[in-house]
Amino acid sequence: MLDQPDDIHPLFAGAPKTTEFRKLRKRIVRQVREAVEQYGMVERDTPAQDGHAPVARWLVCLSGGKDSYTLLAILHELKWRGLLPVDLLACNLDQGQPGFPATVLPDFLTRMQVPHRVEYQDTYSIVMDKIPAGRTFCALCSRLRRGNLYRIAREEGCSAVVLGHHRDDILETFFMNLFHGGRLATMPPKLVNEEGDLFVYRPLAHVSEGDCEKFAKALNYPIIPCDLCGSQDGLQRQQVKQILDGWEARSPGRRQVMFRALMNARPSHLLDPKLFDFAGLTRNT
Repeated sequence: MLDQPDDIHPLFAGAPKTTEFRKLRKRIVRQVREAVEQYGMVERDTPAQDGHAPVARWLVCLSGGKDSYTLLAILHELKWRGLLPVDLLACNLDQGQPGFPATVLPDFLTRMQVPHRVEYQDTYSIVMDKIPAGRTFCALCSRLRRGNLYRIAREEGCSAVVLGHHRDDILETFFMNLFHGGRLATMPPKLVNEEGDLFVYRPLAHVSEGDCEKFAKALNYPIIPCDLCGSQDGLQRQQVKQILDGWEARSPGRRQVMFRALMNARPSHLLDPKLFDFAGLTRNT
């Protein structure tokens, strides 16, 4: 993307001219491009029609937080550069939470000339009605949200739902599963939904939360505060985040080392017989 006034996407209008920001922007672009290529997020084997290869369409989910703004901007930059041959449709699902500023995202997306769809579905009332007081309701809320996003993606002819989870989210989820779920698992950069008709992508998988925060703040995006619900899941995630923050403070770079470990699994050195045939091991005699 060129940095001249006539050759820049509105999402980058007013971007700082500092060396620090240019390095930050370049780093995030590189990391997102690496994730897109490494995990095969661009479908390249779809049959052509009428002599022209069809263009995939992605539903880019926008919450109004720093991460989703960063995701939206970087994907548009890659598309602008000709490095991401997909159509992008931004989507915000207003779930009816009290105090949610419903006009912020529609106004922003219109001003930024970003194709978008904003939909209101009061899943908040459903969750409050179904879950007893004091019980964790994040799972139901997430399931309702994801179901609506899948529906919207199908209605809009999208092949993928694209989420703004970053490296730190992935690490925190891994440790939540380790500490509370008794399994080694996290949010993968790419998966297929249960119905098998949609991909779910996380292009920010290699990007740190700190870089997302610096990027969104530098561009003065209208951040919508994340008001934690105070549920059990939220408390668990905050506890894990504090642990990781402490490790990072004592040993800078620890997060990145742990993240690389998720990309370097050795089934033969774990304990899951479904992943490695321990019973079939033989010795030389």
